Amino acid sequence: MAKKKQIRIYSEPAGGWGALKATGEALALQGVAISGAKTLLRMNQPEGFDCPGCAWPDPKHTSSFEFCENGAKAVAWEATVNRCTPAFFAAHSVSELSAWDDYDLEMAGRLTHPMVYDRASDRYVPIEWSDAFALVAKHLNGLDHPDQADFYTSGRASNEAAFLYQIFVREFGTNNFPDCSNMCHEATSVGLPQSIGVGKGTVLLEDFEHADAIFIFGQNPGTNSPRMMSDLHSASRRGAKIVSFNPFRERALERFAAPQDPVEMATLGSTQISSFLYQVRVGGDVAALKGMMKALIEADDVALAADRPRVLDIEFIEGHTHGFDDLAADLRATGWDLIVQQSGLSRDDIQNAANIYMSAKNVILVYGMGLTQHHRGTENVQQVANLALLRGNIGQPGAGVCPVRGHSNVQGNRTVGITEKPSVALIDGVERAFGFRPPADHGHDVIATIDSMIRGDAKVFVALGGNFAAAVPDWVRVQAAMRKLDLTVHIATKLNRSHLVHGKEALILPCLGRTEIDIQADGPQSITVEDSMSMVHASGGRNEPASPHLKSEPAIVAGIARATLGAGSHVDWEHLVASYDRIREKIEIVYPMFRAYNERIRVPGGFHLASTARERVWATPNGRANFLVFKGLDEDPAHHDPDALWLTTMRSHDQYNTTLYSHSDRYRGVFGQRDVVFMNPRELRKRNLHPGERVDVWALSTDGIERVIRSFKVVEYSLPDGCCGAYYPEANPLVPLYAFDPQSRTPSYKSVPVKISRAAAVGADSSHHAAVLDTARVHHASE
Repeated sequence: MAKKKQIRIYSEPAGGWGALKATGEALALQGVAISGAKTLLRMNQPEGFDCPGCAWPDPKHTSSFEFCENGAKAVAWEATVNRCTPAFFAAHSVSELSAWDDYDLEMAGRLTHPMVYDRASDRYVPIEWSDAFALVAKHLNGLDHPDQADFYTSGRASNEAAFLYQIFVREFGTNNFPDCSNMCHEATSVGLPQSIGVGKGTVLLEDFEHADAIFIFGQNPGTNSPRMMSDLHSASRRGAKIVSFNPFRERALERFAAPQDPVEMATLGSTQISSFLYQVRVGGDVAALKGMMKALIEADDVALAADRPRVLDIEFIEGHTHGFDDLAADLRATGWDLIVQQSGLSRDDIQNAANIYMSAKNVILVYGMGLTQHHRGTENVQQVANLALLRGNIGQPGAGVCPVRGHSNVQGNRTVGITEKPSVALIDGVERAFGFRPPADHGHDVIATIDSMIRGDAKVFVALGGNFAAAVPDWVRVQAAMRKLDLTVHIATKLNRSHLVHGKEALILPCLGRTEIDIQADGPQSITVEDSMSMVHASGGRNEPASPHLKSEPAIVAGIARATLGAGSHVDWEHLVASYDRIREKIEIVYPMFRAYNERIRVPGGFHLASTARERVWATPNGRANFLVFKGLDEDPAHHDPDALWLTTMRSHDQYNTTLYSHSDRYRGVFGQRDVVFMNPRELRKRNLHPGERVDVWALSTDGIERVIRSFKVVEYSLPDGCCGAYYPEANPLVPLYAFDPQSRTPSYKSVPVKISRAAAVGADSSHHAAVLDTARVHHASE
């Protein structure tokens, strides 16, 4: 039964009793109130399974209560009693299911059998595993060239599955590896190596215990990495300054009640998280960062002239860095008026943030997709590194750069080889381990994959997890192109939108989840994952599988590989899948940094993949950390329409990636609905609009294509002028395919220029999904 649609103020802190109540409701909704609670006690434990949610690390996997509300929901959704069986598909055609809401698709439950699309009946019907593998092999081996196939990877895939996947695809003959990193933190993977020589963060969890100040840019931890709140809660209570920059006043950045704190829970208390929360304009983070750095340079100039101790860490700068003079010259030439205008913050606010940074000995700089998903996302990331380098806040306890990755193994996937740009070291390693030399040409990322689909060059799309058709930008156009593919294959635990956006032939291959026991020829197996701080540890499910017909991800990959490559393959697929230890031995050969892999994952907490930057060893071409100048202040191409707003897409609190746990967003006071657009009172008055009215939102595209979402409800919310917000993926049709960072090719989800007008005559109660499908059309101006 749908919840009543309401907009009301949520006055409670993040976490607390609200989180415990929501957790209990989620377990009950999925029919696992008792069994789910038992399962949660095995999550993030030495002999248990890793949380299938976010990638935030755990304190050595030793806590008996180290899980969050959204992690609990992820477990409940996986451990659900609901089953999506062949009988379900027999009762519902694909055309019918396509009109269902995404939440309702999820609620169908766990997939139980491999299914193949039957065009005559417009239904998925059961297929034997061997026949499914043979169908994939027929299509792949019938291609004119391996590059006509694209192989997508979700961040939830284990190290073992991702490694086998890339070995299979490279032996097949292509490097087409679009993956979820391309759409979120690719700017980190591209930008940080240029700055500090590594594409990952430089901090460990224990650094949060020693930081004097923590700065958070473009990250909403209470929703997207809720376990991080425990560390921010502890830091705040011991007196560390936390300074947050975000267009929204996110509740978790304001105050938080720790469910693990009995006193706080008993007294209905909470802890202030941010000492200061600055509502930066959408696209204004670089202006704020450059303003802080300009304030540091000016303070250092004054200190130098007065013969006082320097503000900058000159010894570190001279001994470890390159490019400081160019950075300083650019900052001195940048006017404060422009910084204030672009950032949306006052000079006093920026100066105050800089003063806190200057007075703190050890500082951690945290950032999320609010920085990476912009037209200049790579350069945005580099400004965070610049700020850290000015005071030597890399390579010392309690300090460093901390990109917050999303899914629980998105970083591990990249570490074990999911990349469309194979390095010489990777190619040499594969040849060393398996006796064949992979192709060296760069393959397709997400943007190139989409381009290939639209051109009609792509014929086969295989997805190891994820919900590609919903996650991509401009999905009205992309989904139309996907329907022209010869074959789509999805390895998944539950039904989602992508399974309904099928090719001429289509397969759904159901796999085991994190919570479930994985038994192969040599017995029960554990997989491994890497968290946001490069800790690698084992994960082993204990629940009975949702169906006896499920296979593990490694087993499915191996099955496709055997059928496709045949007896001539250089890889003994059955031998590797029989014991995942053997897969890890091969990973160790390809990547020597995984030395003693099997031994080290059997130690509680696992092991850390060393970061050279953390040791102040700079793996850059010049052997130094580099200050990299951001010319100007605009993160995104300027749009001069005076009525334009900059739209940012975002997740609701009851959402993880494209998975919806409900239609509500508790912390923002939105209940029972997602077809909303957030605007501040001044922008509403400017357009003669009132809260609750329905509006159409138009992208200000430059390619002659009309992009619009219709009949969205206006919600009044505290935002900077010139900005608005709407939920992902509902607002994705507004993100043009051409709008991406040219270096990392990350789509600009966080900055879309739009115009808003009172809605055309669409009923206020029309469903979100129907409204989007009916009105988010694509038209060429000439048509």
